[in-house]
Amino acid sequence: MLGAMAAAAVPAVRCSLLQRRPLRCGPGVRPVPGPGAALRLCSTRVEQEGINKPVIDRIIRVDHAGEYGANRIYAGQMAVLGRSSVGPVIQQMWNQEKVHLKKFNELMIAYRVRPTVLLPFWNIAGFVLGAGSALLGKKGAMACTVAVEESISEHYNNQIRTLIEKDPEKYKELLQVIKQFRDEEQEHHDIGLEHDAEATPAYSVLKTAIQLGCKAAIFLSERI
Repeated sequence: MLGAMAAAAVPAVRCSLLQRRPLRCGPGVRPVPGPGAALRLCSTRVEQEGINKPVIDRIIRVDHAGEYGANRIYAGQMAVLGRSSVGPVIQQMWNQEKVHLKKFNELMIAYRVRPTVLLPFWNIAGFVLGAGSALLGKKGAMACTVAVEESISEHYNNQIRTLIEKDPEKYKELLQVIKQFRDEEQEHHDIGLEHDAEATPAYSVLKTAIQLGCKAAIFLSERI
């Protein structure tokens, strides 16, 4: 049952435009004509020869799980605060997370990586965390954003260092993706601070608890 639900979270790959900076994902990439065009992935597989498959599997699996969880957190926040003054800010960040998740859906198929079997759990846990933090008000939602995005940015930085140590040229397309998403997660972190995250009652305790949960989620999603 868990396997079927997890598999359903990874839709069939399709050629899709990515917002902002162009992204590449290995062989099969070609330019898309038209105003503001980016590059799109039009191949369902990438060349596996010479890559460190266990490392790449863990990176893509955990990043997919992280972006899936982030989407569920923002969904929970929007369910509570969507009609409030901060709703458009949360929606903007959520829209970027949707792009991130879509890209990792494609990468999972391109690199033949299975999703974590914990996706059904992250589905519920992410939404509960998002809605629960939003029930504390705008500041609580933003405190959650700061805690989560700080953890994700740090995690992405660790992956960037790992891939550079392995072979920056061989993994340059994946590095480009991770660096872009790292920068956007850092933007979300900064937006949270700008919207009074630190004014949340017991901010330090809340942030520490959420980040411990994030570390546990990262550890488990890499391996299961």
